Amino acid sequence: MLTHCTLSHSRFSQAVGLLALAGFFGVAVPAAAQTPASAKPAGGPARPAAPAMDLPPEFVIGPQDVLGINFWRDTDMTGDVTVRPDGRITLPLVGDVQAAGLTPEALKKKIETAAAPLFKEQPSITVVVRQINSRKVFITGQVATPGAHVLTGPLTVMQLISLAGGLTEFAKKNEITVIRTEADGKQVVLPFRYSDVQKGKNLAQNIVLKPGDTVTVP
Repeated sequence: MLTHCTLSHSRFSQAVGLLALAGFFGVAVPAAAQTPASAKPAGGPARPAAPAMDLPPEFVIGPQDVLGINFWRDTDMTGDVTVRPDGRITLPLVGDVQAAGLTPEALKKKIETAAAPLFKEQPSITVVVRQINSRKVFITGQVATPGAHVLTGPLTVMQLISLAGGLTEFAKKNEITVIRTEADGKQVVLPFRYSDVQKGKNLAQNIVLKPGDTVTVP
């Protein structure tokens, strides 16, 4: 009995000594020694998720948009996904779900239906848009910074030119055009006379741009 007590005391002293050394050198105590084996890891992304965006009233999801899919009380199925070029997203256990062309609310209902067989009760899901990449307009030619701009709200031709840094000195300001692809696939060309709009004339030509529009400044 004495020998047993001596050994137990020795092991206890060693354990205390190791913990003291760990604290002195800043070594973390293994998680298994701190939490019950039944505890579930928190999971989720390493960085905080981006906040949800304010959406235009007519917004529908498109390719390259980043969505936050949240399953209440299920961190394994919760996370951010990017809509693929084919318009689909892939969710754990659920698989591929068509997202492009749907509103966030419509996609929420579609995911709830697809995920229902995986849960004993009807799952509670939220869908938020983290980043809009599908709604873009383009400006090319004689502007300071040609390129693509994301539409997060109403934007006119004049406003887009301003976002692009304005016209260069070589721009033919009264020969600007807007190229638009209609729903049937047909392209139309809309003229824009910069000088008129600048003077407050013929303002109807300063149209609100739609996703996919290209403003060309010769």
